[in-house]
This record gives sequence, structure tokens and C-alpha cells, in this order.
Amino acid sequence: MVGLRHHQQIILAQPKSEVMVQFPVQMDDGRHRLFKGYRVQHSNALGPFLGGVRFAPHMSIDTVKGHAMIATMRTSIVRVPFGGAFGGVKVNPRELSKGELMRLTRRYCSAISHQLGPAYDIISPDAGADSQVMAWFLDTLAQTTPEPSRQDQSRTVMGKPAELGGFGPRGRLLATGVIAVLDELIGELLSDQAADLSTMRVSLVGFGHAGAATAKALAARGALVTAILASGCALYEPSGIDVTALAHHSARTGGIDGFESATTVLERDFWDAPSELVVMCSGDSTLDAARAQACRARVVVEVGGANITAEAEEILVRQGIEVVPDILAGAASDVASALEWREIRHEPTFRKEDIDAHIKRQMTLAARRVRVARMRYECDLRTAAMCASLERIGKIYDLRGVFP
Repeated sequence: MVGLRHHQQIILAQPKSEVMVQFPVQMDDGRHRLFKGYRVQHSNALGPFLGGVRFAPHMSIDTVKGHAMIATMRTSIVRVPFGGAFGGVKVNPRELSKGELMRLTRRYCSAISHQLGPAYDIISPDAGADSQVMAWFLDTLAQTTPEPSRQDQSRTVMGKPAELGGFGPRGRLLATGVIAVLDELIGELLSDQAADLSTMRVSLVGFGHAGAATAKALAARGALVTAILASGCALYEPSGIDVTALAHHSARTGGIDGFESATTVLERDFWDAPSELVVMCSGDSTLDAARAQACRARVVVEVGGANITAEAEEILVRQGIEVVPDILAGAASDVASALEWREIRHEPTFRKEDIDAHIKRQMTLAARRVRVARMRYECDLRTAAMCASLERIGKIYDLRGVFP
């Protein structure tokens, strides 16, 4: 659609490199378990590779390759100087103690460390990996790197705790980007230029770090978060769920089940609940064809990489439901990584408010690029986002050429 040359198409169709490692980790009972890890580097035409690290039970080389390609699209659309990569370990982190998770993180980091570096491949947190995990990554790289390059490893690991030069938990910054995109596009998506988030009813799928932060940001804008689905439990409250109280409950109990200030309902009741927006902050392929058939919202926002299956998206589009893809809605994490990579916290004029303002500006501009591409190519929003991303990548390849 965008007229990429043949050699550009075949280069982007496959990752530049794929690494699969297996490594033992000592468990608390003294026995060892063997784990499988991955790191896929898709494209560095735009700059050093940048991509998440995920700890999840459902991981495969094809899953990681897909997310690496998504990462390339995201970085291009928000105009940060990085390409796309992705990696992780096939494991359920909830089944590990803190000590086991630390040892797994360090062994995985050691196994792929030859692939990492501040000017080559930069890692950031994804599902199952929080700022503590990133701190372990940083320490492992620092301990295994020769002295002259040791200090620079802080620019290899993004999503670090604030004490180590990061911005702390990424959820709030990701939510800032989601709000900026919705502010820019919501009137067009609902065919109502007067539409505003303060009048929206929102259903939320997933209530982890990203989901809770997004729910709080929407509630702060006046939206009613009326339904939440997470880990097989669904809550509904037509007057709005107190998401701050729910976040405290979830942190204390490990889930949303048992929250007394909202009614526990069946999953089919969740999808039937009246709402203008459904925000997906969950795992891969959560929104499948059956759930798409049941969805009654007018807009679905994807904030988790690959929440929606291809079949489900066809159904949503056929039903007239707009889909805001993750390569746009979830790109604030890449903007934050670019700022952290620049070590902006060390600048004498650094202010926390500047981070939010920068993310809002970059995400608003990205949303406008997607709107222009949608008009130019007369297509759905996901295709438009891909086109806007690929246009830039094609121009970069035209300038750089192909070696030799």
C-alpha cells in the first residue's frame, strides 16, 4: 500500500537475528530447573534495537518475532531513534519466589548479554518484568562488563527504579500516552466532535500495573470505569468502580476477586455491559472471535502488544467497532525509554512535569500521523498506523541503502 521497494519488504518480513537460549536456575529447594529464553532483533534501520523483556508461560520464538516487529512499528510511529526487538523467558513468574525470580533474571541476562549494549540493543520492561527486574538486569550487566564500559550499561536497561536513574513504574507514563491518543481521536472515532472522555463509560480488560494505571488516569479525567475483567473475575458497577480502592485491594489480595464495592458478574455480563470504550491491558489474544462477537462497545483500545486476534479484529471492524492498535496506543513506553536512554534525569533543568508534557506531545503527533494515513489510504486504524510507520522506515532505507 505504501509502495515499499521489494528489497525493503523482504528485509522487514523477517528479523535481523534470533537468539534462543536454555539455562539452569537453582530453585529454593536446591534443585535446578531448565528455562528457555529468547531475544529477537527485528530491525535497526532507525537506530539501536529497543524492546521489551517478558516473563510469561506462553512464549515461543514466533510470539517473540511478532512482538519484535510490533516494536519496530511503534518506535517508528512516535519518531524515536530506535528499531525494534523483543525477548523474554518462558515461565510463570507468579510461581517463583523473589529469590528464584532474581536468579532467573540474572541467568537470562547473562545468557543474552553479548547481544546487549547502549548503542546496539536496549531492553525495557514488559509483562512479568517490573522495575525491580530491571534493576537486577542492570546489576548483572555491570558485574559482567569490563571496567571502561561498566558505567554506560545504565543506558542499556530502561524502566529502572528512580534511584538508579529511571522514571520508576511505567504504568503511569503508558496511561498518559493512552489518554493523549484518545483526546486526539475520540471525536472522530465516535463520529461526534463534541465527544469527551469525561462522558465515556469504560470497560477494562486486565488490572495489572498498566491496567490499574490506565483506569486511574481515565477516572481522573471523569470517565466512568463501569466494568473490569481480570484473571477470570468480572466486576460491574454502573455508577463507576472506585479504581483506587480496587488497586489497593488487588495489591493486598493478588486480584480483583472479593472486592465488595462492585458486583461480581459473569464474563458474558461484562461484554454486555453498556460502554463506549473497551481498553485491553491484558495478555496476547485475549480478545478472540467469541468475545469480539459479544463486544458492545464502540471503540476498542489495545494497550498490550497483541491483545486482539486477527479473526476478532475482522469481526470488530465488520460490526463498525473502531480499534486503536497497540503500535499507537501503547507507544508511550518507547517515548519514555528514549528519554531515559538520554539520561534526561541528569540534566540540570529536569522536571517531572516535563516528562508528561513530552509524552503527551509525541503521542498527539503520532495520532495525527495515523489520522492522515487513514484519510490517504482509506483504511481501518490499524492499517493506517502500520502505513504511517512503514512510510518513515521506507524513507530511511532509501537514504541508507543496503550494505554492501
